[in-house]
Amino acid sequence: MNQFDRYIGIDYSGAKTPASSLPGIRVYYADQRGDEPFEIDPPPSPRKYWTRRGLAAWLQQELAVGPPILVGIDHGFSFPLPYFQRHHLPPDWHDFLRDFRDHWPTHLDDIYVDHVREGVVGNAKARQGDSHWRRLTEVRSGAAKSVFHFDVQGSVAKSTHSGLPWLLHLVETVGHCVHFWPFDGWQPPEGKSVIAEIYPRLWHEGEDMEGRTPDQHDAYLAASWMQEIDLYGEMNEWFNPPLGAHDREIADLEGWILGLR
Repeated sequence: MNQFDRYIGIDYSGAKTPASSLPGIRVYYADQRGDEPFEIDPPPSPRKYWTRRGLAAWLQQELAVGPPILVGIDHGFSFPLPYFQRHHLPPDWHDFLRDFRDHWPTHLDDIYVDHVREGVVGNAKARQGDSHWRRLTEVRSGAAKSVFHFDVQGSVAKSTHSGLPWLLHLVETVGHCVHFWPFDGWQPPEGKSVIAEIYPRLWHEGEDMEGRTPDQHDAYLAASWMQEIDLYGEMNEWFNPPLGAHDREIADLEGWILGLR
């Protein structure tokens, strides 16, 4: 039996501002009928593409009405353990999100991630990381870059630093009906929507892009994989990767990429 009714794959972007129309943000949708995923365009507006603010508002609405949705978003959901240790932060993901937003207010209008990095706004100096730090899930993936590795090809640093405040927004607005995996527990309760971190590169091998842009293709692959796994009744196996007790304790705080064993 399917655990979810719908599957939403999101390729994210940390470019420009929260209100900027970004071709790098792509959203693909699939459902339990098994039809091929298709792209969801943003609601009609003068902007051609999704904005980070608009995407958060749309997700809030979708998640609030049900039935249960599985949402995969392509950016880091937490930081490596040394970050918590350096800044003497408690081992609590929700506290981390609030602390991050206080220092990195990348959700504010007209704010670029680089504005915070350069000290124009916020207090990034008090919450720095190291590009050599990688989360356990990034190490296990074999290719994922550090969430602090800015200004390189394939970097997820900007998308992560711009996306975390919007995760907190969803926690604050629809957290009562959404399970943030694995921070709220490794086994989501039945009947509840789930938001999880994804890394579409895991599914690239042998896949034809069929005219899609790389950003579209990543969102498509995410929606397709989540749909297929759930239709085959295998989702619980992926929600419970074979981690030892020590590694699982680390991942409780650092997070884990859905689709990685």
